Formats: sequence, structure tokens, C-alpha cells
Amino acid sequence: MKIVNIYTDGACSGNQNENNKGGWGCVLEFSGIEKELSGGEKNTTNNRMELTALIAGLSALKEKGLQLRIFSDSSYLVNCFKNRWYVNWQNNGWKTAAKAPVENRDLWMQLLELLQGQQYAFYLVKGHLPADASQDKLHKAYEKFQEHNGPFDFEEFRLVVTYNNRCDKLATEAAAAL
Repeated sequence: MKIVNIYTDGACSGNQNENNKGGWGCVLEFSGIEKELSGGEKNTTNNRMELTALIAGLSALKEKGLQLRIFSDSSYLVNCFKNRWYVNWQNNGWKTAAKAPVENRDLWMQLLELLQGQQYAFYLVKGHLPADASQDKLHKAYEKFQEHNGPFDFEEFRLVVTYNNRCDKLATEAAAAL
């Protein structure tokens, strides 16, 4: 089975303000081949940009039956899939436990459709961790990463951090270009 790594990030300057700029970045990696994607929107939110980054990455895939490893610094995104929030949302008519409408329903529905026919796992990454941070800081983040995600070797963790930073840069540049 083909393993595809998808790294995503979203950014929004002036998040929650009426006039803001948001951007998203995504890198797909398969057998050493990489594809970068990015874009932006005005008057959006950080959460929408986080979800849009993954939608773009999944939309770029040309086949089903892949094993996807999805890395994001968005707890909102990762926890939804790890904890299967979407199952309760669907069962409750797209309402939260507090009976409020689920925010970003349109994007969640797109994600669920795009993930059909794929095997996938989500991994939470600490955002904005410089790959050249002190060894102490890197090892603390590595321990936390393993607590959330299970066993990864340290070099793979550093690679994940590097990709996450790349996605953050893509998102920030896309937002700035608006």
C-alpha cells in the first residue's frame, strides 16, 4: 500500500476580525517526491484555513486506497478525527453536544467525503517549533509528540517539524499576498 504523508497548516492575521487575511499551506510527500500547495482567503478564520489546507491536499490525490499520514498543528482538526467528533455531529444532525450548529460544517463534510476509500491516521504537531531549537526544547517537544502520537524516531520527528514549518511559511506567504 502506498504511504502518503500530508503536512498542513493554516494562518489568519486578524483572526475573528471582520476584515482579515487567511492562508493555508500543504505539502504532500510520497517516496521522496513532494508537492507544495497554498492559497488564501479574505474574511476567514484560522480554523477554516487549517481545514482548507487538508482539503487541498486530499483533493490533489489521484487515487483511493492509500495509507495517509496526516500531520497538523491544529488540535481542532486532529482531535476531530482522533476522537471521532464527526460521528456524534452527524448523529445529532450536525449539532454539537451543546445543541449548537457545528462550525465549518461545509468543510467537515468535504473532508469526510475526501477521506472515504483511504486509510488514514492523524498526528498532532507542535506548531512554530524551530527545527534548530535547543536540544532541550526539541527533546521536550519530541516527548510530547510521542505522548500524542505514539512511537516515532527522533529524526522523523525533526522532519515532521521541518515540514510543519514549511507549511506555516506557505500559509503566511499566501495570506500576505492577498
